[in-house]
Amino acid sequence: MFFKKKKGEVDKRMNQKNLDDKELIPVNKDDFIQKMKERLHDSADLNIKELPNGFTLIYFDTLTDKRMMNEDVLARLEDAQASPDEAFKHITVSSTSKHKYVDDVVDSMLHGAVAVHSPGHPVIISAMVGTQENRSLTRPENESQVLGPQIAFNESMATNISLIRRYLTNPNVCNESFTVGKQTRSGVSLLYMKGLADEEMVDRMRERIKNIQIDSILDSSILVQLIEDNSLAIFPQMLMTERPDRACAWLLNGKLVVLVDGSVQVIGAPHSFIEFFQSMEDQSVRWQIATFLRGLRIFSMVVSIFFTPIYVASLTFHYEIIPQTLLIPLGESRSKVPFPPIIEALLLETMIELLREAGARLPTKVGQTMGIVGGIVVGTAAVDAGFTSNILIIIIAVSALASFTTPNYMMGNVIRILRFPLIALAGFWGFYGLMVGFCFLLIHLLRQSSLGSPFLAPFYPPRFADWRDSIVRLPIGWTNTRPAQSRPEDKQKYDARKSDKK
Repeated sequence: MFFKKKKGEVDKRMNQKNLDDKELIPVNKDDFIQKMKERLHDSADLNIKELPNGFTLIYFDTLTDKRMMNEDVLARLEDAQASPDEAFKHITVSSTSKHKYVDDVVDSMLHGAVAVHSPGHPVIISAMVGTQENRSLTRPENESQVLGPQIAFNESMATNISLIRRYLTNPNVCNESFTVGKQTRSGVSLLYMKGLADEEMVDRMRERIKNIQIDSILDSSILVQLIEDNSLAIFPQMLMTERPDRACAWLLNGKLVVLVDGSVQVIGAPHSFIEFFQSMEDQSVRWQIATFLRGLRIFSMVVSIFFTPIYVASLTFHYEIIPQTLLIPLGESRSKVPFPPIIEALLLETMIELLREAGARLPTKVGQTMGIVGGIVVGTAAVDAGFTSNILIIIIAVSALASFTTPNYMMGNVIRILRFPLIALAGFWGFYGLMVGFCFLLIHLLRQSSLGSPFLAPFYPPRFADWRDSIVRLPIGWTNTRPAQSRPEDKQKYDARKSDKK
């Protein structure tokens, strides 16, 4: 208790020192204009307008809406007396504030406000008249699905928060605002459900955002690398989504959601490894189909990571595990290949990654054509030239196809990368090297956490109640509790017995 009191006193003194260091608004009009020109480097789009009744307006032409400026500010101030109270009373803009410090005025102007100065008064009235240049709402591009809502976030944080609030018309949805980035001063919002989210997790996320010291935050994909538990790990520990319904589902489960102004992806935490292979569409289909699809994704992940390394290990060290009926086709297929299996596999995997990366960077129509034609032409030419075997072409194609089933883009990239070190281990030490690589991955996953919560939950530590919505998705009536990973204050979603009676 003593330390908490001491810390509170220190924070109070620091806040008072910061206030004392701030520069007050000059009372004289000319001094104020000169100060604003100095702080904003007399930019070409900085507009200064002096009204006959004494008011001085300063704003950025490129950030303000001309119609709002003329109708809601200039026309209203023409007949008003030059005082802050009169300006505050006559301006009809909904977002109007009073400021005593120069830094606050500059910050509001950079967000699209007009600063109104009254001679002889050390107070500035700022009215938000910024332009609203938002992209219209579209369908999700990276998380498309057949069933469920067909709407995605856009680059406006205000629009994204309004989408969430339309889904969750609940006063317990809390929104905390932060400013991150010394140069960009990007807006960041932390959303959570009061009464559901764990207060300790909220405090931990709040502190991580406040402690960020960086020049710029241009996207949520940059922020997530700064607030996750282990930024050195190859596996992402927090999920990102462009779907408002998925973000709302996270909030209802007691998780936290972080939004960045200018980003179409929102961050959710805490999350477990198995959640990266789940889709919102799993909740919209029958539980048998959802279970099959989730099992298929997990199987595809295993195939994508281990299929090619097993081929390399088998042909290099362990011929005895290959069925006798396959030995002859394998021998004939590899008879013209001059490379050992490890070089052959790495060469072909690299070729596939080159095609995939080139297809992603080219325009859409050209990229699709190049990917299909390039894969066929290069694959056929490689076999005819004797650089690779037909069987390895099939194995590489199946591994690449299996990697596309992962619903999360970040996790899909991890699966693509993991194949290369495992192929190398299999080529040098066979199944022993492959087992060493698997054990290393397992230990690495066991050591990870997401916002302080175990990353391999609900399997380690075992939480059998949460198994009902993990790889297997049981009927919705059976999943009436929130996942223990997020430590929700209210664990019960609804009374299953009453639902069954109805």
